[in-house]
Amino acid sequence: MSILFEHAAVLPMDGSRAVLKDAFVAVEGERISYVGPERPAGDFGRVIDCAGRVLLPGFVNAHTHLPMTLMRGYGGGHDLQSWLHDYIFPAEAKLDERAVAAGTALGLAEMIATGVTCVADMYMHTGAIAEQVLSAGLSANLSLGGVYFGAPEDFSPDKCGDCVDQRALTEQWHGAGDGRILVDASIHGEYTSCAPLWQWMADYAQAHGLGMHVHLSETVSEHQASLERHGLTPLQTLDQYGVWDVRAIAAHCVYTTPEDWALMSGKGVSCVHNPWSNLKLGSGVAPTPAMKAAGVNIALGSDGMSSHNCADLFSDMKLAACLPCGVGRDATAMGAWDALEMATVNGARALGRPDTGRVEAGCLADLILVDFSHPNLTPCHDIAENLVFSARPSDVSMNMARGRVIYENGNFLTLDLERVRAEVEKYALPLLFGTR
Repeated sequence: MSILFEHAAVLPMDGSRAVLKDAFVAVEGERISYVGPERPAGDFGRVIDCAGRVLLPGFVNAHTHLPMTLMRGYGGGHDLQSWLHDYIFPAEAKLDERAVAAGTALGLAEMIATGVTCVADMYMHTGAIAEQVLSAGLSANLSLGGVYFGAPEDFSPDKCGDCVDQRALTEQWHGAGDGRILVDASIHGEYTSCAPLWQWMADYAQAHGLGMHVHLSETVSEHQASLERHGLTPLQTLDQYGVWDVRAIAAHCVYTTPEDWALMSGKGVSCVHNPWSNLKLGSGVAPTPAMKAAGVNIALGSDGMSSHNCADLFSDMKLAACLPCGVGRDATAMGAWDALEMATVNGARALGRPDTGRVEAGCLADLILVDFSHPNLTPCHDIAENLVFSARPSDVSMNMARGRVIYENGNFLTLDLERVRAEVEKYALPLLFGTR
């Protein structure tokens, strides 16, 4: 179907930091066919008047754990290690594919309504997640978060469950949905595995053309323990085994060092900044201005809804822009455009998806409309400032993924929200937490 957006304020996110006023954007099939000041010739199946609304690329949530929506608010008020070991791991041990599918669908509904069109998810029962992503209409880089707690000398990829699952996931899902699903290799973290797994995952990623997804230097204890074990930071340790020799994303990076940033910049490793989750768990604040100055690509993620408590990338954009200014006592440390780039074009680059994250002819039509007629966005002296510091998820009036409208004016067009809620309440929550 051909669709024309007319009279829109457009943020192309092409590096120019320009806003196109009263612009036209045409979509043919899955891709944008025209962006410009004049109405393109031809007939369109639908014409959308965007007066009073802003059109920009859909958000890329570059690090999340969708099924953890089921644990929203569970175990709050604890540091990362206590939260994981005393609350999250025991609940996760009860999960099955049906519960994972339910939690994923609920998480996707929330993300769709908040303007997300693409995610990078790391979790177990990953095939069930892929099915829900395709059904909902989004795109995703999926990984399973490889762990290994056995003795290094006993490691065998044929006996390590996560290696077996990595092979199966890649064979079944990589490239599925015309490329909407991409599979990444993954290492949960330096502290939850060992050298034989790192080497196997690095070699597997190289051999199959996959990216890599790793938790990195999230807490001071994780970072310090790596220095004590190896004399190297987690990033430098994993580099010894070729982990960063493919397109890679490193989530958190709170305690990374200048030497780490030089390595990341040189090898093209993207940082995925998770400001809300890192604050809530007391982990700290990532040094994003210094990383950016060192040439590191910085994307944005919500982390799981169990540590962030929601999928609101608007709140993460606001924190990503404000935190460095407050911490550094420098109002110019980061700005609105920096945060918008993290949530769009930088995220697309981090996930190896160069044809999304921008409003440009030839790119995939992953687009959202934000209604600037709402009181919280009035008046508007600067569109970027309003988007980052004033907008809320409820201001998103439309979400289009690959040319298909999947959400409009509060209505989900690819998800049955009542069915999702029923599955969560009647099956998933009782499975994890008993009768509710």
